[in-house]
Order: sequence, then C-alpha cells, then structure tokens
Amino acid sequence: MTLIQRTIDGFARSYSHAPDGVTFAPGRVNLMGEHVDYNDGLVLPMPIAAGTAVAWRARPGDEICAVALDLGEARDRFKKASPEPVEPVDWRAYLRGMAAEMRAAGLPVGGAELAIAGSIPRGSGLSSSASLCVALGRALGAAAGAPDPSPDELALAAQAAEHRWAGVQCGIMDQMAIAAGTPGSALLLDCRSLATRIVPLPLGWAVMIVQSGVRRGLVDGHYNQRRRDCEAAAAVLGIPMLRDANIAMVEGAKLDETVRRRATHVVNEIARTEATIAGFERADLVAVGKAMRASHASLRDLFAVSVPAVDDLVDCLNAEIGLAGGARMTGGGFGGAVVAILEASAVTRVTAAIQKVYHSPCGDPLEIMIED
Repeated sequence: MTLIQRTIDGFARSYSHAPDGVTFAPGRVNLMGEHVDYNDGLVLPMPIAAGTAVAWRARPGDEICAVALDLGEARDRFKKASPEPVEPVDWRAYLRGMAAEMRAAGLPVGGAELAIAGSIPRGSGLSSSASLCVALGRALGAAAGAPDPSPDELALAAQAAEHRWAGVQCGIMDQMAIAAGTPGSALLLDCRSLATRIVPLPLGWAVMIVQSGVRRGLVDGHYNQRRRDCEAAAAVLGIPMLRDANIAMVEGAKLDETVRRRATHVVNEIARTEATIAGFERADLVAVGKAMRASHASLRDLFAVSVPAVDDLVDCLNAEIGLAGGARMTGGGFGGAVVAILEASAVTRVTAAIQKVYHSPCGDPLEIMIED
C-alpha cells in the first residue's frame, strides 16, 4: 500500500469520512554542505522519495484536530488562534508550531481535521521534522481554501516552528530543500539570500542512502552547541557569519582551539560545496568522491559530530565504491544516515558488498535507499 493510500485510509478510519485532499512533502538528503546553513553558507541537498503525507478536511471554526497514524494513532486538538507549547517536545509541537508560525507570518490557516503518516525513518538524518512541518503547512493552507504558500514562506514558517516550538536552532536548508526542491535533482541553496538553482544528477550517477542503525537526536546531540561555537568564532573575527571568513582569517585569529576547529570546518565545507557543484557540472565523479571523503573527515575530526558506527559505515562504502564516487555522513550528526554518490551501474555490487561487511549496532538489517 502506498503512503498516500495508507494516509487516506487512516483518515477515514479516524474520522468516519473521507478527506478533502492529501498533501505531501519529501524528506531530503544533504549531498554536501553540512553545518553551514546556519552560517549563511552554500549547501547542496536533494529531495528523496520518502516523505510525509497529511490527509486533510476543512472544518468550520477555530479548531484543529489531528491523528498521528504512525504513533499509535495518538491525537491532538487545539484552537488555532491559541496553541499551547508541548513538553516534552513531540509531533504535536511541530503541528502547533506550524499553525502558530503561519498565522504570525500572515499565511492562511484553516480549521481542519488531519491524519499524518510518513515513510522517513525518524532519527535518520533525512529531515523527518522539516518534512512534517512543510506537509502540515500545505495542509493547513489548503484547509483555509488558499493556494500553496511560496517555498520561501513555507520554509521560513517551518524553520520558526523548529526554533520556537521544538527548541532546535536549525538553519534553513532542510525546509528550503523540501519546499523548493525537484525530485531527481540536487538543489544549490544560498542560505543567505535563499536563492536556489536546480543541479541535475548527471546521467549514470546514483545516490545511495544507508542507515547506520544509530538513531540520532539534534538537541541531545549538541547541535545547538555547535551553532554557538560558530557564532563565537564569527564574533571574534568581527564578521556577521562564518560565510564571510576565509582560512587565513581563521588561522590568524586568537580563537579557542575548539572554536577554531569548528570554523575551519565551515569555511572549507563551503568551498567543498562549490567544488562538488563543479564536479556535477563536469560529470566528474572522481572529484565529487574526493570532496565527499574530505567532508566526512572534517565532520569527524574538526566538527566532532560523527560516531564510530557511522565512521565504520563510511569507510566500508568508500572501500567498495573506489575512486569513482564517495560516501560521507549526512545530517546533523551523532548517528543517522550515510550518503554515497556512485555510478548507477555499481549500485547492485556495492549494496551486496556492504550488506556483508557492515553490521548495524542494533543488529537490524540494513536499510538502503537509492535515488537516481
């Protein structure tokens, strides 16, 4: 059964009538540019086939009712004009946050009945929370009888929901990739201007996403501390954001050694994003693979957001792929997924090999997704 049909059926079971419609938002995998979005840098994410579906039906009045089909059909009900925060943070925080932040931005929000389901593994580093927010934003707007908000409007409301309602001080990459991306292509995003450009995946290339088996959490995983480290570096350098720095500035400044490592990663990662885009445009898989390997080493050694199981998985993939491509951790870190870019003709061989040589810490079979 497809995700859309499962969501429609769950809605009918929960409310005893059919929905008016269904919205969908994909997840995303970040190909290059990790932890640079909140530094106003350049990133290269890609929407994926997995995502979040929200079946909706407009209802008169101020009330929003929702059921989370994947969470034991847990329910929520609140007034759209006065949602209350949720502690501890769970799916309801994102729902209430989207209703509040869309209204604060002047975007229409209708009274609604909602049923939510997804196909993105939670804690995988594939942005299930941003996917949820964007899908909810589209459903709440549709219930008000309004056209879809622009990608920028939807992404900014979703980011605000993460910041103010979930306590994660994320950048804008996930939300923009999901709201503005095109399936089968990467999206070059300038996180300062929000300018975007579609970057097609070269013919004969594939993107492989492999779950490490280590579930991650952004707040518990010190994501917010990494952002504070970057802000501290920018303050010492006397610049608005690390986007404005270069390596000479970082090496010459009187920075705490930990802060210096964080800043070094960000400056070099932005350059790696530019190199990766150039590699895509030349269809140079060797150059892209080199950037992927360097990015993972930097995230492991300078930004300190990898974990041993993820490092092992990256090493296994890089050994099997060889020089024509490469692998790196993807997402905020501390577990989750690994992304590889490789020749499409090598996918079957690499998949078979990695299933033999890598063993998930939890003992579960490997989850492997292919995007091409």
